[in-house]
Amino acid sequence: MNIHITNLSFNIIEGDLTKLFSVYGIVGHVVILRDRINGRSKGNAFVEMPIQAQGEQAILGLDRTELDGKQIGVREMEYRAGEFNN
Repeated sequence: MNIHITNLSFNIIEGDLTKLFSVYGIVGHVVILRDRINGRSKGNAFVEMPIQAQGEQAILGLDRTELDGKQIGVREMEYRAGEFNN
C-alpha cells in the first residue's frame, strides 16, 4: 500500500517517518518530496507499506495527528486514470 503524507514540517527526515510508521508494521520505502534546486522538503512524503492491513491501520492511527508541531494528513495514495502506463 502506498501512503501519501501531507503538511509535514520541513524538519522531518525519512528516518523519522520510518520510525513513526514502523509502529504499525513493515515499512518498505520512504520518500520525502524535495525541491530540485535547494533540496528543501516540500512538506509531502510517500510511505510504502507492503501489507495492506498494516497500511490501513497506520492511516487510521496517524491521520490528523501532530508531528513536529504540525497536524499531518495521512491517506492512501490515489492514482488517476491514465497516470501510469502498463
